Formats: sequence, C-alpha cells, structure tokens
Amino acid sequence: MKRRMFLFSLLFCVSLAAANKPAPVSFYKDVLPVLQKNCQSCHRAGEAAPMEFTTYQSTRPWAKAIREAVLSKRMPPWFASADDRGKFHNERLLAPEEVAKITAWVDAGAPEGNPADAPPTPPFIEGWNIGKPDKVVEMPTPFRIPASGTIEYTYIVLPLDLKQDTWIQAAEVRPGNRAVVHHVIAFLREPGSKWLAEAKYGEPFVPQRRNRSSRTSNQENSEAGGPGTELLVGYAPGLEAQRWLPGQAKLVKAGTDVVFQMHYTANGVATTDQTKIGLVFAKQPPKERVMTLAATNARFVIPPGAPNHRVDSQFTLHTDTRLVGLMPHMHLRGKSFEYYAVYPTGEKERLLTVPRYDFNWQLFYYLKEPKFFPKGTRIECIAHFDNSPNNKYNPDPTKEVRWGDQSWEEMMIGWFDVAFPSDMDPMKIYREEKALASTSAGR
Repeated sequence: MKRRMFLFSLLFCVSLAAANKPAPVSFYKDVLPVLQKNCQSCHRAGEAAPMEFTTYQSTRPWAKAIREAVLSKRMPPWFASADDRGKFHNERLLAPEEVAKITAWVDAGAPEGNPADAPPTPPFIEGWNIGKPDKVVEMPTPFRIPASGTIEYTYIVLPLDLKQDTWIQAAEVRPGNRAVVHHVIAFLREPGSKWLAEAKYGEPFVPQRRNRSSRTSNQENSEAGGPGTELLVGYAPGLEAQRWLPGQAKLVKAGTDVVFQMHYTANGVATTDQTKIGLVFAKQPPKERVMTLAATNARFVIPPGAPNHRVDSQFTLHTDTRLVGLMPHMHLRGKSFEYYAVYPTGEKERLLTVPRYDFNWQLFYYLKEPKFFPKGTRIECIAHFDNSPNNKYNPDPTKEVRWGDQSWEEMMIGWFDVAFPSDMDPMKIYREEKALASTSAGR
C-alpha cells in the first residue's frame, strides 16, 4: 500500500512539474508575431533595414544580435523619454512579454518550430505600406548619382493632374535606391505659386542657396511648411508612411503640383535613383483637415567644440486647432529636442522630450488623442547640439556650424501636424495673413 502511495505521489509530482514547465518557444509560434508587429515594416525586402526578418532562414543568423538589440532597447527605434510613455499611438516599445519571448528563444538555441504555427503574412501590397495607392507619381527618368562628391538638394516638379480638390487619407514615399537616398520631402505647390517657377516639369533643378541669416521667423516657418508650399509626406530612415486617422485627411487642390526635394549622398558607387510616391484618397470628405507646420530657427551659430549649445524656435497658432503629431529634425550634431505648448493663460505644458536624438532615425510621434490648442497657443521648441569631439558623429568639432542643407551643416525644425475644421481657411493659423499670402504668391 505504501509503495502504491509513493508511486502515485511521484507520478503526481512529475505531472505537476510538467504542467508548470514553460512551453518551449519557437520562431513560428512566438517570435514571428513579434517581428511582424514591430520589425518587418523596415526589416523586409526593399525597406531601409539591411537584413530581412520575414523567414526563419533570414532571421536565424541574427538571433543573438536581435536579443542584444531588444534588451538594450536600441530596437525598435523609439526616442521619446520614459515620461512620454503611452502618449503616442505609434509607440515602438516592445512589451516585457515580447522581450521575454525573444530572449527565451535565443537562449534555447533559436529553434524553428512548426511552420503551421506561423501567423498570416501581413498584407504588404507590392511593397506599399499604405495598401494599393489610388495614384502613383514617379520621377520620369532615373537620376544619376556620382560615385563621390557633394550632391546639392535637387528638386523635381511634377503635375498631379488632379482635376478637382482631393482629400488624401494616406501617403508614402518609395525611394528607388535607398543606398543613396538620404531623405525625400514631397511638397505641394498650389496653383499660382511662384516657388521654383524656373524649374521645368520632370527635370532636376538645383536652386541657388538662400541667405538664411536675413530671413524673418515668419518666412522661415512658411517656407518650411504652410499654404502654397505645404509638406505632404516625407521619407527618411525610420519615418513611417503617413496615414491619417478616420475623419482626418490632407487636402490637395485641383491643379496642384508635387515637388520632390531629393537629398542624395554618394556612397562610392555611381548609380541611379527613380523615386515615387503613392497616394490613397479619402473615401468620404473628412471632418478635419491636417496640415504640417514647423517651428524653425535658421539663424543660429554653434561655436566650435560646444557640447550642449541651445537653439530655440516657436510658432504661434492664431486660431483653434488640435495637435496631431510631432517630428523634431536636426543633423549629426543634434543632441536633444523638446516641445512645449504655452497656452493663452500662461500655462506651459511639455508635449514631447527626445533626450537622445538620433539623426539616423527620423521619427514622427503621433498622439493617441489629439490635443486641443485654443487660439493664441504658442509652440516652443528647445534643441541642443553637441559640436564637441565627444560626439562620435561630429564631422568636424573645430568648425563653427550654421544652417545648411548638407548633413555636415545643421538644421533646427520642430515639425508638427495640426487638425482643424475641413472648411476653415488655413491662413487663419498664421500671424500675418496678408504678409504670408504676399510671400507665398511671390515665390
């Protein structure tokens, strides 16, 4: 009897231990869903990342590197401070259980598992992240990039051929050659604008460099983004395709042109690029129009060797709006960036802090809930630059640095998206409506 009880107890303990033993992890069942959700937007063929995480065969060689990257929080790239956690709907932070699955998988030898456990493949349509576009606009001929040398910002103006005002629900830039495309900004040039009037449709155009030091802040802000030269969509490593929330969209007026601002970087091999953009039309008129604005300062001077040089910018909104998202922009000496809202009451609210800015990953931070800004709200931005030898990306710490297009120069732009009633005149946003309209018409 005692022997039977002993055997029964032993079997019970073994069964209990087996029941409590964690289920073995595998690539298809545990890791692939995490990669699809958080990584494959970049780590797949044709995207910015240099390796693919779409199959077991392409992912397995990188297992240890993936483990180190997620434990150190280098990947996925996300640079908002811990105080901003939970504020943005596109937050790229892995949940603790996702990190635990990847860690356990690597520690177990990165087993493949059963392919039948794999989740469905995400619906990436012919390379587009926004789904099948309603309209695609492509550079008509390949642009030749030399093997070496500096390539000035090149502009290519193309007609959109829209016969009526059209609302855009999503937009995406697809570089033809990511190895040499540093960034792309697609601007809207409305009918009547004189901006880049010398450029011929479809032909690369390099305008003369402008003297930024004599420009007013209103001119800087209106040129960076506003009526007449509004930013539609951009591309840079890490920057997502743009999709606006239901009920929100960007407006493209009939007869508007799209202007590709192309920044190429030679990489030692002569090659070509033929970039395109895709547009998805809104299925019904939106309640709110989205517009990209910018708080810009182009008149700074960063002294040689300065480790923490501060530059400020601001933009006052002269009508009620709602904040949708924020995107700081600097170059290789960029160190940190902050956004604040100063309300008409004098109250000041921090909107976003990026304590460790990374030029290699240009991110837009989209709010989960758009924030209401009453008329008179002022957006204030504070940027810090590291021009010291301690900055490993610094092109030359012995040089004074000013505003310029190239990466070894600097920029200070606090991009931000606002939403407002779709039937409202956007000129109400600006302080000097008549002056701005005159400036836009004179380009």
